[in-house]
Amino acid sequence: MPTFWCDRPADVLLVSGPDASTYLQSQISQDIRNLGEGGHAYSFVLQPTGKVDALVRIHRSGAESFVIDTDGGFGEGLAARLNRFKIRVKVEIEPVAWRCIAVRGTTLPVTGSSPAWGVDDAFDLLGDDAGPPDGISEGTSADLELARIEAGWPLMGHEITEATIPAETGRVVGLAVNFTKGCYPGQELVERMDSRGSKAPRFVRRLRGAGAAKWGDELSHEGKVVGTITSVANSGDGWVALGSVARAVNPGDTVSLNGSDSVVEDSSPTC
Repeated sequence: MPTFWCDRPADVLLVSGPDASTYLQSQISQDIRNLGEGGHAYSFVLQPTGKVDALVRIHRSGAESFVIDTDGGFGEGLAARLNRFKIRVKVEIEPVAWRCIAVRGTTLPVTGSSPAWGVDDAFDLLGDDAGPPDGISEGTSADLELARIEAGWPLMGHEITEATIPAETGRVVGLAVNFTKGCYPGQELVERMDSRGSKAPRFVRRLRGAGAAKWGDELSHEGKVVGTITSVANSGDGWVALGSVARAVNPGDTVSLNGSDSVVEDSSPTC
């Protein structure tokens, strides 16, 4: 992958107050009790039913303050969800107009950045004064989308919807869920599926093919519809996509899309 920077649409919240740490700990799937100042962690914010309200990244910015970022367009809903359970706690949750600059395709440290997407060549610069790093060329939103799909990272509104449960996101669970922490909304479903070894009904998979593909296209296997395309990008020699695919379809299987065959991959990073 070429090295580039690009603005990434993101919504940012500041969570602060004497009870900020304990309140967030009670609301998220990640354990942040030992998160040091300047540290970060991915987490899910779940509905009580276990379905995903948001996939977020939490940054500890001070002893009593945290910065939370999520995909652009979902910050308002996230703030409403966090405020909904805020009873008799000293916590303020407010949006901040910060810029998020994605730097992709480099394994060299990017000063002031946070690692992104669970891969070793993706970083984000987040802040009210964030600016592009020196010596790196500007990319496009198409470059960023291709990098995201190759990394297998789900996007809110595409791979993650109001019907998604954490287990469907595959490898993201290992980055965003702590299975030994205390209670939080939605924990019952997450823990039950893990303890019983239950499989989700579908998973985020990466697919490759030629011809044409677009969001919402159906995937079929052995004469049955087994999923849909949720994100797609031009890979130079065809297309690469993420899709919601039934658990009966395994990496290495071939599925049909618009009359052409495509190969199913797992969502592990390839870049």
